Amino acid sequence: MKHANFDTVIRGGSVLDGTGVPVFTADIGIKNGQVSEVGRISGRGVREVDADGALVTPGFVDIHTHYDGVVTWGERLMPSSHHGVTTVIMGNCGVGFAPCRADDHDLLIELMEGVEDIPEPVLSAGLPWKWESFEDYLDFVGARRTDMDFGAQLPHGALRVFVMGQRGADGDSATPDDIAQMRALTKRAMEAGAIGVSTSRTLNHRSSTGAPTPSLKAECDELVGLGMGLADAGRGVFQIISDFKDLDAEFEIISAVALASNRPVSISLAQGISARGNRYENYWRRILDRIHGANAEGMSMRAQVAPRAVGITLGLDVTLNPFMLTSGYKAIAELPLAERIARLCAPDVREKILSESLSSIEHPMQRLMGNLERVWELEASPDYEPLPSNSIASRAHALGVKPTHLMYDLLLAEGGSKLFYSPFANYAEDSLNCCRDMILDEYCVMGLGDGGAHVSTICDASFTTFLLTHWGRDRTRGERIDLPTLVKAQTRDTAETVGLTDRGLLKQGYKADINIIDFDALKIKKPEVVFDLPSGGRRLEQRTEGFLATFVSGEMTYEKGEPTDALPGCLIRL
Repeated sequence: MKHANFDTVIRGGSVLDGTGVPVFTADIGIKNGQVSEVGRISGRGVREVDADGALVTPGFVDIHTHYDGVVTWGERLMPSSHHGVTTVIMGNCGVGFAPCRADDHDLLIELMEGVEDIPEPVLSAGLPWKWESFEDYLDFVGARRTDMDFGAQLPHGALRVFVMGQRGADGDSATPDDIAQMRALTKRAMEAGAIGVSTSRTLNHRSSTGAPTPSLKAECDELVGLGMGLADAGRGVFQIISDFKDLDAEFEIISAVALASNRPVSISLAQGISARGNRYENYWRRILDRIHGANAEGMSMRAQVAPRAVGITLGLDVTLNPFMLTSGYKAIAELPLAERIARLCAPDVREKILSESLSSIEHPMQRLMGNLERVWELEASPDYEPLPSNSIASRAHALGVKPTHLMYDLLLAEGGSKLFYSPFANYAEDSLNCCRDMILDEYCVMGLGDGGAHVSTICDASFTTFLLTHWGRDRTRGERIDLPTLVKAQTRDTAETVGLTDRGLLKQGYKADINIIDFDALKIKKPEVVFDLPSGGRRLEQRTEGFLATFVSGEMTYEKGEPTDALPGCLIRL
């Protein structure tokens, strides 16, 4: 064979290069893990890939995940691996596993279990705990190899407990000395290669014992101290999630952090849970207005948003189902699935469970679902913008049966494997119009997929594929969005938000992180339960069709949805 000029040449693809320009036909030459040439290439590659008729995009950059544990024991960051993701950022929402003293292992496991729904047996069996400082943690995971690159943020919850001990876990106010230590440790973490620091200020985040996250009540001077740590290092981003119960007070704190750090800040943003007329229905717009104002004043502030509703998955073989809080179900809840189904089929058990009113149960999940008006069955090709007329309640009314009776029967069908979907954010108006507005806003960036977390309640790591299929091709209930904008949103824009300037574009000198996609065939399959976590723990997997190949640093990691032997992914150190 004639001498090869490139390691790989991808021929004749329809290129969306991440800049937002219209699609163009080109070859892409890869050499030494980088894009070496884009255009009409006469030279040959050791590997030649025919991409005629396929989309060629940069690899997707997902800046909101929780693979902090997975990277210590695993090689494949799934489900993200199946959705064209080539870079993830973990350590969001103030939770993680470093820094951590040996006596606090259980506390951080309880926090991650409660906040991110990763079961204690999985974490206890999987985490090797061969670190104490955050720098030690980076060194440990830095020796690991995975199917994509990953960057780590310093979690405020872990940092607070490391510095303050039980006082930090209990939410006590930090002393000036505590703050000085946190500032110094933040600086050290950034200098060791951390992407940034993250914190949580939401009551929704609690440990498995019910305790609030340690950072919930952190005062302004403490958060500014973290920001000053970023300023001292001259690098890093600040990620925050908040309830915004007092918008003025909360934005005063966030602005103080942005000004003190002089670093980018990102804020989780979604349309809140809402009954009709609830003030949260459009509260997100007020928060976004404040973000616009902050940028007008010279701060760098972004909203992390989702391309669809955030919703829980319901079923008999996952964490949640509509009957789980009834006394009749609680009596059999711990039985293996087959035995549980057998008991659920028994007339006396069925009668007891269905005699209990779901609407009388005081629990956020029941308020969310109502009388099953907010629950939909997940079909083979899931509909994530479902019509109210297709809900379980509407289907039951059309059949002339009670919604709970239909739900019960559906749960038992197909060996108890059926899954259901109940959106709790971004669906107050029974459509995704709010998501479209967020996607197109200049100060919003894609995020919130939570890959690696909520392992048997939420499966939103498929956000990246959904962004292209729903908004770029399939939506029928409103306007779509052009593909160049969508690809840019999940590649260059997300990369730049966290300071990654070496990826997200198909241009000479950039990392050869690339997807080749049969766009016409691209689709998300429905979630499925798999048992591949440590100690046999379960998680929700969601695969795709249509990804022909994914490359990380020029090596093909997935071909037609199946893994290759290549594991070129590694820790990103800024």
